[in-house]
Amino acid sequence: MGSTPGKTVGQRNYFHVEAGPLLDAGLATRLLEAERLAGVRRSAHYNLIRVDADGSHVALLHYPGFFDEPFPVLRESWRVDLANGTVGYRSHADSLNPPILHRKELLLPADHPRRAEYAALTAAAESIGLFDQPTRIGYQRQWLALVREKGYRIVGHTLFPLGNDDTGESESGTPSPFAGEGWREGIERLPQPGWLAARQLTALARQGFSAPMQTLARYGFLDGRFSLFDYGCGRGDDVRGLTENSLSAAGWDPYHAPDQPIRPADIVNLGFVVNVIEDFDERLAALTRAWSLATRLLVVSVMLANQNEPRGRQFRDGILTQRGTFQKYYTQGEIKAFVEAALDQEPIPVAPGVLYVFRDKEAEQRFLVERYRSRRYPLPRPTPPAREHPERSRRDRATERYAEYREPLERLWNQCLALGRWPDPDEVENPAPLIAGFGSIGRALRFIEARKDPADLARARTARVADLQVYLALIQFDRRKSHARLERGLQRDIKAFFGDYAIAQSAARNLLFQIADVDAIAQACREAAECGLGWLEEGRSLQLHASLVERLPPLPRVYIGCAAALYGDWRHADLVKIHITSGKLSLLRYDDFAGQPLPRLIERVKIKLREQNIDYFAYGDRYEPPFLYHKSRYIHEEFPCYPEQLAFEAALEGLGLFDLSGHGPPPAELLDTLARHRWMIDGLELQRARTIPDLDDPCGAYLTFRHLIECGETQARTGLANQPQQPDSYTALLDLARNILDPVIDYFGMIRLTYGFCSPALARRIPGRIDPTRDQHAAHEVNCLGQPVCTRLGAAVDFIIDDENMLEVARWIVTHTPFDRLYCYGADLPIHVSFGPNQDRQIVWMGTAKSGRRVPRVIPCEKFLALAPGSSPNRTLD
Repeated sequence: MGSTPGKTVGQRNYFHVEAGPLLDAGLATRLLEAERLAGVRRSAHYNLIRVDADGSHVALLHYPGFFDEPFPVLRESWRVDLANGTVGYRSHADSLNPPILHRKELLLPADHPRRAEYAALTAAAESIGLFDQPTRIGYQRQWLALVREKGYRIVGHTLFPLGNDDTGESESGTPSPFAGEGWREGIERLPQPGWLAARQLTALARQGFSAPMQTLARYGFLDGRFSLFDYGCGRGDDVRGLTENSLSAAGWDPYHAPDQPIRPADIVNLGFVVNVIEDFDERLAALTRAWSLATRLLVVSVMLANQNEPRGRQFRDGILTQRGTFQKYYTQGEIKAFVEAALDQEPIPVAPGVLYVFRDKEAEQRFLVERYRSRRYPLPRPTPPAREHPERSRRDRATERYAEYREPLERLWNQCLALGRWPDPDEVENPAPLIAGFGSIGRALRFIEARKDPADLARARTARVADLQVYLALIQFDRRKSHARLERGLQRDIKAFFGDYAIAQSAARNLLFQIADVDAIAQACREAAECGLGWLEEGRSLQLHASLVERLPPLPRVYIGCAAALYGDWRHADLVKIHITSGKLSLLRYDDFAGQPLPRLIERVKIKLREQNIDYFAYGDRYEPPFLYHKSRYIHEEFPCYPEQLAFEAALEGLGLFDLSGHGPPPAELLDTLARHRWMIDGLELQRARTIPDLDDPCGAYLTFRHLIECGETQARTGLANQPQQPDSYTALLDLARNILDPVIDYFGMIRLTYGFCSPALARRIPGRIDPTRDQHAAHEVNCLGQPVCTRLGAAVDFIIDDENMLEVARWIVTHTPFDRLYCYGADLPIHVSFGPNQDRQIVWMGTAKSGRRVPRVIPCEKFLALAPGSSPNRTLD
């Protein structure tokens, strides 16, 4: 890709159309060809480009809110296969859980004016651990739940703690129903001398842990070692949640828990307290009092300023809110300066609006060293308390009426959406409250419709018409009922949507006859696949989960209904397969379809509409139940655990061990291959094996574990067992063999190992200078403190190939393998090579000084590969 801007995810590169002028000529040409094939125009139809590593596939992605939305939603996409000249289209317009985009600053040119703003949001998200679980961030529903679990909400391009902000914005981000114009009258009059803010009203009830508690869990402070005191605990949600997790926690609040004792603790939390105190001296006193109670750590958190969300009237150094409370909104720099000046201590910002102040300076140093290690302790959500509804000022009459009659109004609107039309008065259940409040059902309908999105009712109408068409088409198999014998509600539907029964019957018959039209079926299946409803095998079939059938266009629903008339209810199946050209329908049932990433087929029913016949196949003793590969193709992003399923499939394909095209490998072959490569399926995840293999089990294509463990002069002389104790050590040895040693043996022939795995016991017996903490020979073994002997992890061996120039072997390894570190001692001496998680590709030449001592020298890959055969790196690189 050269100097192309963008971000790389796996084998794909993403960038915004504004980076178009920076593209190299080859990529620019491919992009123009992709636009031509898809029939779209840059910026008008799409604004993001995704290019596969080999350049054969280009995806044109449309994120309408790229610049305005903090995490933009994907609306539609075109995937262009340049080699075959084909185009696939997908729409997410109606999805309740669409894919979203992260780190969007990376997609823009370096000089873009908003890049810094977007980068700041990414940094804030990283600081609270939002990207630590990749399977939960790709889709909107899981992402918003994760943000909330971390104790935050998103406003504009800023993360705000779910603290005690009561400015009329609900926690869901929607305006409070009491945030109308009326409340402004209450703040036109500034408080009189002696006025005190009603601070108790700022203590919000939460469904999860607050932002400061999330940080403490993230950095390992809630593992049971420390006591915690919540100074200003509000309603006590955090304290209750911590004690439910068997942690030592207590709290005090001047309004909600005034009788609780104030006492010192290892950790003191001052969460969203100083920002609700209108008096500066009292604010300072609260901070210093909390600091005096902390024996190890003080946590201070405040609400952050949001320039795009002005609320209330200016008062002193903050604002008066619509509820008559006080809020001071800080910038991160302001709260840091305030804490530093008050306590004469250097606070450490750990998340937006959250700072740590350490009294224990040794603990502070350990924290600074360890803070970027992933050490999270997930906590169950605390039991929510009964929510209180304090009286608010209601001056807007319409808002008052809506609040008073909310329940019957919402029930009425839901009935409108269910019917796709306004209900007749006698269809409304319990109309008395609405008539009492509005005078008539018609007035109530107009009142609620004015407060709802009319597009919702239009979509409901379209869906209801489709449902009626399908119903009327499928009852053609029965003796037709007269209009007079139809249910009263159905009569009203027909009149509202079709005008009369004859027109409705004609439309239904036309739809029924269309199931014999292959082109019409193919077009309907294509439309379904473009909306994410199943997997389309072009020209042959559409296969989808049974839960999605009722979201299909009317024609394929009638097709499936006709098959059900022959067989029975299709809903007992997991997958439904429409055979487009042959007039058949297959129903497939799997063992635990929802719970398994590779469910096994146990029953298949093929319904042949043209022959009016059924074939039944059962899998078990005679026929091995096959795995269903690519399950994500047949479900939808709203299906439970959809992101986890995608991650599993990507991991399985990324192993490069299987041909997953077609029906994929038989189950026994897949499981055996995974086991040999030390992988296992655990729930919806692909994980490394936790078992200890036999020493004579294969370790790669040519060696066994014994070869890599029982090698070297000291091991042979002492006879030490030298066996790894950690399962991950065996896995690291296998990865070393597969990625480095097998390719070398394939090319040069068998190697002779001179030094392999080294246990701590063996290391103590080796004469001379070795460094187990750096050389990776200890693999994943741990010391007496339970820490890795070598923090680089991975595994390493030393080997030589008889009759080969080892400098040439080293050059070949550098060119063809993903090594971590390589030490080269000369043309006729063994080389040291490792494979590890970092794949640093560091080359060290072990030259000889005049004293005869080996001196390491790091050599860049390019210079090492440029060496002439037989030359000395010391001489060449001087």
